[in-house]
Parts: sequence; C-alpha cells; structure tokens
Amino acid sequence: MGKTTLAAKAALDLARTGKRALVVSLDQAHSLADVFGVASRPGTDEDIVTVEPRLDVLELNTLGLVESRYRTLTSVLSMSGTGHEHGVRFGAVAPEEIIGAPGVQELLGLHHITQMVDENTWDTIFVDLPSTAESLRTLQLPELVCGYLERLWPQHDRIVAGTGTDPRLTVVVAMIERVVADAETVRALLFDDARTTATVVLTPESLGVAEARRTMSVAALIGLAVDTVIVNKVLPKLNSSSVGLVGVHPAVFWFESWRSAQQAVLDEITILAQGRSLVVVDQAQREPVGLASLGTFDVRIDAADAVSRSGEIEIDREVSETRKRSADKPVVAHESGSGLESIYTMTMQLPLVDASTLELGRVDDDVIIGADGHRRRVRLASVLRRCVVVGADFDAGSLVVRFQPDPAVWPR
Repeated sequence: MGKTTLAAKAALDLARTGKRALVVSLDQAHSLADVFGVASRPGTDEDIVTVEPRLDVLELNTLGLVESRYRTLTSVLSMSGTGHEHGVRFGAVAPEEIIGAPGVQELLGLHHITQMVDENTWDTIFVDLPSTAESLRTLQLPELVCGYLERLWPQHDRIVAGTGTDPRLTVVVAMIERVVADAETVRALLFDDARTTATVVLTPESLGVAEARRTMSVAALIGLAVDTVIVNKVLPKLNSSSVGLVGVHPAVFWFESWRSAQQAVLDEITILAQGRSLVVVDQAQREPVGLASLGTFDVRIDAADAVSRSGEIEIDREVSETRKRSADKPVVAHESGSGLESIYTMTMQLPLVDASTLELGRVDDDVIIGADGHRRRVRLASVLRRCVVVGADFDAGSLVVRFQPDPAVWPR
C-alpha cells in the first residue's frame, strides 16, 4: 500500500469517530478514487465525492484552476482596450501558453486548499502530495513567489506602474498583487504548526531512511512541522503454526532474512523519529482497495505520545514544552558586549541536517541557508540588518550565526 492508501485509511478512521474529513489529492497522477473504489475525476469543489457519511474525496484539477484564473484575466484585459503604451498585447496570449509555467498549478492548488480550510466544513483535511522531491518544491513555492517577486519588482514599483495611464497594466498589477496575497495566505497556513503538520512515509530500508532524513532536514530548514513518521510495508512476525506448516522451506529463510533486515532498520527509524509519533504498518496480505478493505487492516503505533483504538490511527498532537518541533523559527539574542562591540546571535534548530552540506551566505537584508540540496532565504531581524556576519557554529542540530554592528550604518 502506498502513501495515498495511508492517507485514505487515516481519513476513514477519523470519519468513523464522528468527525468530518476530506482527502485532497494534489498528485497529478491521481489514484485517490482508485483507493476508495469510487468513480471520480479531477475537478474543483463541485466535484467533491462523498464516499461515506462524514468522508469526502477530491482529486483537485489544478490545470483547470490555472485556465479559469487566466481566462478571467484575459477577459478583463480585453475590456480594458486593445492598446498599450509599450506595444505589449496581453490579450493575444492564450491561457494554454502559460499553464506550463513552473509552479503555477501547484500554487493555485495550495491556495484552493486554504480556501477549503477557511470554510470550516471539515474537522481535518488530508492532502496527498506527489513524490518527495516534487512535494518539497511545491511547499517552498509560496516563499519563492513572495520573496523573489518582491526583489524583482518591489511592491512600491508595482503600485506606481499600476496607477499610470494604461488601464491594462493596472489590471495586470492588480492580478500580481492578488497572486502575492494568495501566496502569503498559503504560507501562513503551511507554517502554522497549530493548524498544519506533515507526515513522512517511508519503507524500512536503508535508502528509505536516507531519503526520510533528508526530507525531515529540509522540512526543518523551510519551517514545516513534521509530527508523524509512518513506516510502511513492514513484514509481520510469523506465528508458530505458520512456521510449522511450511517447515524449513527456503521461502521461510527468505522471509526471515528480509524481516531481520527490516527490524535492524526500524531501530534507526526509531532514533530518526524521536519526539514524533511513530506508526508501523505491516505488509497487508492483499491490496486494500475500497472502503471495506481499508477498514479492516490495522496499524500499530509505537510512540509514547500516540494511542491506538480498534485499529484506528489516532495521533496525539499535543506539543509538550520539552518536545522540539522541526519548525522552530530563528531566535535573535544579544550575546555579549555593548555598542559597536556587541555580539548578536541568530539561532535556528536544524535537526537531522548533514553538516557537510551546510552552506551560509548573506545577500542584502537576507541570510541564505543551504542544506541537503535545498536553500532557504531568511529575512534578518531589524537589528541584524545593520550588522555584519562574524562567524557561525553548528552543533547538535543547532545553527548559531553571530553578528557584529557595522560601524558604517550603526547609530552612534
């Protein structure tokens, strides 16, 4: 069973406790309807399928969202006149020419989900994302849009352009402002660990552990809270009657060899998932497809802060004071000295980061932090923007960057 099946199982169990759940697929290779065994097609709100009381399913058509949004824009532009002082014919651009722009579909899909969250129709919305690398890129889109657009075309310049004599440019600027506002809304939801948490799914193999570690490292870097780790397709322990039935058949040795290797990897995963809920899912005897099949297979939850009742997945999401979340925000503090001799620190918690991949850079009022093949641009606190970097340390998952006042700009 894959991650889509696990999301479907979690939503089904939640719905059967009396709460209302929605499962949304953002994976363009949709398989959500297949897992539930229902007829569906990618769509928007009006295409939500109720598979049983309190459980809804949506395979989101992000391509349709792009076409709808852009056709609205071109329609407004066409009513604003055909001319443009710079000779640009916005109305001549067909919607199909921009639907392939990187990230457009995913960003609109995420914003559509935030709108459904704001409706408060469902107690929990489960989002089935695509493969790991693509998911991480998708989750970073709001910050990329907000940050880079502001640097390429600052808001004050956009406002000046939008208040000119060309009504069509005014419409375009208004559209861009809407995109930025949408991205900010998505970012606010994604990185609010009181409303949003992420689940990492892996198989009990060394390569699966390595990928999960990198994924959780990047999640910490971008500020996304991971509260659950699911180990999928674990070979169950053979009971004595099964062993006696097949005796010393080579298949038994093959099975036990694989199971022994998985158990060794599970020890690594237990360390990796420390402080989070750890869910172990045994390999099912047959593929769980359809509501009846989904409702019968069980999981076991190994973390101390999780509970299991009648095979349901129920995660305790209370965060204790001692539990470290991966989405810690940068903390700024005055370390020592005074005046121009002061030393300030910016501390970020980056658990599971491969220290050999850690990179740091400074661009204007931002610091660039890179790790495990990903980078994040962090806006410095006001006091640090008037400082220069004088050093950095990384120890036990804690990155500390030190700053000292720049005499050229520090107030005297």
